[in-house]
Amino acid sequence: MPQYLRLHGIGGIGIIRMSGEDSFKILNKFFKPKKEESIDEIKGYSIKYGNIIEDDQIVDEVLVSYFKAPKSYTTENMCEINSHGGIVIVRKILDICLKNGAKLAEPGEFTKRAFLNGRIDLLQAESVIDIINAKSEKEAKAGINQLEGQLSKKINEIKQNILDVIVNVEVSIDYPEYDVDEVTIKQISEMLYTVNDKLKKLEKSFDNGKIIKNGIKTAIIGKPNAGKSSLLNTILKEERAIVTDIEGTTRDTIEEFVNINGIPLKLIDTAGIRKAKDEVEKIGITKSRKIADSADLVIAIIDSSKELSEEDEEILEIVKNRKSIILLNKIDLGKVITKENCRLKDASENIIEISTIENKGIDELYEKITELFNLNDINFDNEVLVTNLRHKNLISDAISSVEKTQNTINEKMPLDIIAIFLKEILSNLGKITGDEIGEDIINEIFSKFCLGK
Repeated sequence: MPQYLRLHGIGGIGIIRMSGEDSFKILNKFFKPKKEESIDEIKGYSIKYGNIIEDDQIVDEVLVSYFKAPKSYTTENMCEINSHGGIVIVRKILDICLKNGAKLAEPGEFTKRAFLNGRIDLLQAESVIDIINAKSEKEAKAGINQLEGQLSKKINEIKQNILDVIVNVEVSIDYPEYDVDEVTIKQISEMLYTVNDKLKKLEKSFDNGKIIKNGIKTAIIGKPNAGKSSLLNTILKEERAIVTDIEGTTRDTIEEFVNINGIPLKLIDTAGIRKAKDEVEKIGITKSRKIADSADLVIAIIDSSKELSEEDEEILEIVKNRKSIILLNKIDLGKVITKENCRLKDASENIIEISTIENKGIDELYEKITELFNLNDINFDNEVLVTNLRHKNLISDAISSVEKTQNTINEKMPLDIIAIFLKEILSNLGKITGDEIGEDIINEIFSKFCLGK
């Protein structure tokens, strides 16, 4: 049955998408083009102008795009009704579609059909949601690369390396009278070495892929009034957090994203760390510590116009042995503490003097973050990145299966046992592209999509 998309909100144009064998048949019941043509005469990738009609009354003036199977997003007959935007008109046309035999699409229905009909693999299908949810240009670029099949090609190349050898393994098992075991074992060993190297590179690429997709989770910590909220406002260039002379203003966390060199930086302004004066502040401080523990980067702010306090010492202990940056704030008030302070150096080798009031040192902070996470080294032209945790885990499982296969060879196990582990590697890789995956996993993946995609 045809599927539909409903768009909510007000805009210049509203779009209702329909896909399925009966799409054009249903469309013809209520769409009257200015130039009447049979569906056989209408070319794919074309647009017709006309009206949506109900009970001989014009509902709206529309443009309808035609996509004929198999040359469509889903490989099925598809059309898109471009109406005037707004809830009333779009909902009315949607209701007319439903009255004439259509049903509402599930989340991700169109991309799911494209996958099930073989136009894209599961890895490419998942990249669609990555592109939609991209928070930076680099994340969008990574999604587009995967949609174009760059990672799929790498996975399929590895699968083919294994399949080329499995053919010989099967021959050796089926025709034991031909003594080719020794030759076959050598081929398997060489193949496993090559496959392991390729898989390890893909697994390693997740370090960068995770940063591109999820951003750098950055906790801003410090004692009350050190300048945490001022730093957040300075970076965002807006008054996102309340800043006053009263200590303990921030009771809960404030989270915002900002891009640095095309990478999303997830900034988390936390409650000031000190001895809590009430139960609410105590909860906020406990939360601050937990966030710092789980962060990719901890930025500790110290008031450089005052001597180190007991709270500062506690904060320095938190950042010690972590990927961290210490910011000596308020240098505009005169420096009592400098970058040469031994206690600071013991906690972190990354110390920057700043003034959030005069906007000093912020560029140096960006440069230091770029250096710490090697952001300039991420190259989409020469590197295929794994950005999806599901893919990374399956690649790790495949590497584990490679090691098991190598162990069976070292233990001189028979070929039929070795073949089992070779097929296990293929199975792990097949789950990435969707060749070997259960319906429950497929449904779970597409449930994360938005309606209409």
